[in-house]
Amino acid sequence: MATTANLRSRRSAAQLHALAGVEREIRAQDSHNRRKYLREFNEAFRNYDSLLDSAQIQNSIGSANVVLIGDYHALPAAQRHAATLIEQRVLAGDRPVVLGVETIFARDQHILDEWWRREIDESELRQRIRFDLDWGYDWTPFYELLVTARDHAEAVYGLDCMPREDLRKIGARDRHAAAKIAEIRQRHPDAVIFVLFGESHLAPEHLPRALRQQMPDAKTLTILQNIDALYWRAAGERADKVEAVRVNDDVLCVFNATPLEKYESYRLFLDQWRRCDDTPDFAPTIYNLVDSLARFLEINRYSPHNSTQPKFLVDMLPEVYGGSSDAMLRRLLLRKGIGDSQRESMLATVAGRGSAYLPQVNAFYIREFQMIHAAEDATRFLHQACQGLPHRLNGHTEQGIAANGNGTGERKAIDDFYARLIEHAIAYFGARVLYPSRPAPDEQSPLSRAACEKAAQAAIRADKDKFESSAQELGYRLGSQIYNAYLAGKVAASGLRRLFLAHLDEPGLARKVCAAVIAKLRAVSRPLTRSAHA
Repeated sequence: MATTANLRSRRSAAQLHALAGVEREIRAQDSHNRRKYLREFNEAFRNYDSLLDSAQIQNSIGSANVVLIGDYHALPAAQRHAATLIEQRVLAGDRPVVLGVETIFARDQHILDEWWRREIDESELRQRIRFDLDWGYDWTPFYELLVTARDHAEAVYGLDCMPREDLRKIGARDRHAAAKIAEIRQRHPDAVIFVLFGESHLAPEHLPRALRQQMPDAKTLTILQNIDALYWRAAGERADKVEAVRVNDDVLCVFNATPLEKYESYRLFLDQWRRCDDTPDFAPTIYNLVDSLARFLEINRYSPHNSTQPKFLVDMLPEVYGGSSDAMLRRLLLRKGIGDSQRESMLATVAGRGSAYLPQVNAFYIREFQMIHAAEDATRFLHQACQGLPHRLNGHTEQGIAANGNGTGERKAIDDFYARLIEHAIAYFGARVLYPSRPAPDEQSPLSRAACEKAAQAAIRADKDKFESSAQELGYRLGSQIYNAYLAGKVAASGLRRLFLAHLDEPGLARKVCAAVIAKLRAVSRPLTRSAHA
């Protein structure tokens, strides 16, 4: 009778020979397996307690509040098995189901919601979530999973955040995902939450630990797929086919593919990516500018609360459109109620500058990358994000309302002028930080409160173009003076961060902020009294 060792050797020999060459090629292109985070995953699951059949798997899922499913992204069987598990759980009929996925950034939830409401089609969803650019694996099985969820579940949520390529930040992504899952549970307290996430995140001390900290009372079940060490060990079982094994009370592993199938699928993607020759992708550049400015301001992109930091800045990152997506952007602006004249004005700005940030839809549109303008637009986005993206949440309001008889319109117009002035000042300052060679404004004399008030009174009685140009001129001058004070060491990053976070839509606040900034600049520019001991 064949021993366990013999069974394992015979069942594995051919695969191991074929696998050796594939793994060598993968290692030559992808050295991540040497990282501590991935080693922790590979070392976490080496043995199992018992074999499982389908009924036992379903019984385990039936008692769970959260089901974490490990995803080997290059393997379509992994996504299709997740869809099957959802369908089977829904058939039980006792609880609703919700799906959360790593593939889609939480920042793109509004796009996913548009697809869920059938406002956009499959093609637009795929392009706007940047599936091929940011994910790059097989679209079909993932889209089948989304359709399964739309047909059977209560909702689908994106869970991930940037940066995906930097393993030094992967722990922050785990904590972010755990916080998002906790939010989902609050929205759907009776639902079973299925989560499809990369398998390496499911080591006990990775995402599961972060979830325990967020939801200590939730029953969480981890379902791994095709873990190498468990597969090779199960190859020694006398059963012709092992469907699944129980690793411990909270962890199962199912087998729906061989290791050779897994790694061949990944090798094919590596080869495909190596030969890919696409049009320029501007999004990483924009995100890098935003990230650099946030780091300069000591903004925590993963802050889970609003106080001195914007809440989850990583979830507010904008969409980025290029020239090839002109028609899609026009459709988006039309759906969001942006009128013809305003839409054409936005596109004219792009034609003149090469790019623009469109706060009404929280998107960048880039035809030609010019650092001088991209740096300013990245700053405008960060300021909007620190305000909670008011344009996206509340809609766009026109500036420069004419005065009416009781003075209410004039006060509102004055507030709008000062808000625009501060916004332009912040945009100029951030642009100089990111692009120091940007030319300074022609007029460099210090601003005064009286000069700003005089300009505001004149602007609100002029036409819209004069209103905006006046606010921009004064704003750039003020931003230049802030930058000069920063260079002189007179302004700290924390103070600048407070300026980004100041809510300018509150009545009278923008004027007060402007006055405070001018007073601060005047104070720090006064010469110090010479000390007798100098």
